[in-house]
Amino acid sequence: MDFSVPEEEMPITIISHKNPRFKRLLGLRQRRQREKEGLFLIEGAMEVAMAMKGGIEIESFYFSPSFFREDGERLFQEVSQGKRTWVELAPSLFQRVSYRDTPDGVLAVARLYKRGLSDLSLGENPMIVVVEALEKPGNLGAILRTADAVGVDGVVVCDPVVDLFNPNVIRASRGTLFTLQVAVASSQETLAWLREQKIGIVVTTPHAPTEYTQVDYTGPKAIVAGSEHEGLKEMWMEAAHFRVRIPMRGKADSLNVSTAVAVVLYEALRQRRSTTPLPRGGIGGNVTSHRE
Repeated sequence: MDFSVPEEEMPITIISHKNPRFKRLLGLRQRRQREKEGLFLIEGAMEVAMAMKGGIEIESFYFSPSFFREDGERLFQEVSQGKRTWVELAPSLFQRVSYRDTPDGVLAVARLYKRGLSDLSLGENPMIVVVEALEKPGNLGAILRTADAVGVDGVVVCDPVVDLFNPNVIRASRGTLFTLQVAVASSQETLAWLREQKIGIVVTTPHAPTEYTQVDYTGPKAIVAGSEHEGLKEMWMEAAHFRVRIPMRGKADSLNVSTAVAVVLYEALRQRRSTTPLPRGGIGGNVTSHRE
């Protein structure tokens, strides 16, 4: 494919690691710098396209055509023809900024944003995922990707430890961070909001007497998962309408938190698509996440 553009529209090309723009990109790999500048990095053609689809404000684009694959080529053409601000990076510099072993030559710098509980728009029969104090970016990203696949109304990130805009969250979510309704709030605020919305709380715990398949998920529900090492706060256990367990037949006593959430969400999806749901068991329940 021809990557040439008219001379009057030629972008800046960065070839030196001393270039201020390049140093700025490297800085945005760090949470402190992201928060200081109010900016974050999005890497990958799919993820950048999802951000554009989700209406995220993108300040500038960075391309390195030698790494392009088909989706990168398409995005390049869209950005360059739209006369958006873009910069070409030398391959060696792009590799230094990239989080990936095999980069695809596409980066964007976007403005940080924050959404709260009041920004969530719920359907008539909402399904919500709540995660509390997750520590690993990959787990948060994987939960977002599953939530998108199942079609939840929203995800609430409570008392976050991991940075929502960590490049590994974006990567693991496959860009669904930008198209899902994702709110940030404290656990106390979230619990009060769920009660106000009359959404049942479901938590998972290895010690629960009820298996996750024995609970009715067809009404308004929130699946609540806790940190990888500490699990959920006691307030969630006390507030839960249902405590459920996922059967474990091997040597380990629990699943990875993102896997546990996925298992419960797909049971909820199965029930919601079924014409013969389980007998209703109240307004719903909280799912407490397994410890790792």
